[in-house]
Amino acid sequence: MKHFILTALSTGIALTAAAASAESLPADSARTHAFRREAAAASVSGSGAKSRGREHFLPTRRRIDREIDKLKFAYKGEVIMGLTASYGTLSSDDTDIMLIVDGIGADGSVATVKPFVGYFYRDNNCVGVRFGYRHMGGTLDSGNYDFGESNDLTGALPYLDLASDNYSFGIFHRSYAGLDPKGRFGLFAEFELSMSTGSTNFAYESGDRIKRTYSDNTQFKLAFNPGAAVYIFPNVCATLSFGLGGIQYTSVTQKDAEGRKIGSRKASNMKFKLNIAAINVGMTIHLWDKKKK
Repeated sequence: MKHFILTALSTGIALTAAAASAESLPADSARTHAFRREAAAASVSGSGAKSRGREHFLPTRRRIDREIDKLKFAYKGEVIMGLTASYGTLSSDDTDIMLIVDGIGADGSVATVKPFVGYFYRDNNCVGVRFGYRHMGGTLDSGNYDFGESNDLTGALPYLDLASDNYSFGIFHRSYAGLDPKGRFGLFAEFELSMSTGSTNFAYESGDRIKRTYSDNTQFKLAFNPGAAVYIFPNVCATLSFGLGGIQYTSVTQKDAEGRKIGSRKASNMKFKLNIAAINVGMTIHLWDKKKK
């Protein structure tokens, strides 16, 4: 009898514990699932925010590092001061025009001087300002032309004379790419936004008199000027740049000898080609150069 009572009590206690465990399991399980859902939502939100913070035009895995900036030509913090200049002449003695024109005398010249200063805001990248002066002049003396008896085209050329002076101011950005590990040779690409203003004096023969007209011109230009550079001394660099054209807007106001306005012209164009008159040789001094490593 005593053994039966002990067995019944132990069985009741076991059933009560099992029932209590069965009742508490759903609540614990619900709390566990809720915690897991909250953690998963936070993880998804965090990954979404990180992905939005890393959004690029192209996925990073599709980008190619061409290591253009691996070779240093100039360092962050450097200041440069330089000068570019060009000079060219044209004469009738240097051309074949004398084959069809007799007794002509023509000559012209173009001279340009452009000092500039710049600052390297990071390695191989520079911004700066440039000032410029350009003088252009040319004279065509009287001459006779004859295209042959079969063409029946002959005539005389009048006297012409042209003189022009222009002043300019511009801002530029120049990016370098080193060509050797020691940074002696490099290439650069330069974009320049400039404004120039000046005057032109034009004289021509009309009958037995020499008449003159004057014009004031203003030009805005966005130009592309690539080139090459080489250090000839530790802090002195020689450059050669080429003008390849760009976008420009020109406004010209023409006046007579008494200063009265007699006409005006406005034009805009975009052209990219090698301009022989825009081939410039320059010298650049690099100041406050950091030690190259």
